[in-house]
Amino acid sequence: MGDIEEIKQIVKEEKAVIGTKEVIKNLKLGKIKKVFVTSNCPDKVKEDIKYYSKLSGAEVVQLEQPNDELGTICKKPFSISILGLLKGA
Repeated sequence: MGDIEEIKQIVKEEKAVIGTKEVIKNLKLGKIKKVFVTSNCPDKVKEDIKYYSKLSGAEVVQLEQPNDELGTICKKPFSISILGLLKGA
């Protein structure tokens, strides 16, 4: 399954965590198994995500799409730089 199809499925099944703060919070709690990072995500945010992902054992997927496109894929009226997949999904 491609990343885009997987993201659409995650959002449809309501297993997505949207936004840097929410994803990092859930990474610290060990509730995220995969994190999608957009192509134009700020470097500081990428560093934080990689750090907390390493601590919790979550996989980081670098997308080719920019944040406004990820927002459209998720059917949201705003840009999304970070998307997390909850464990147990």
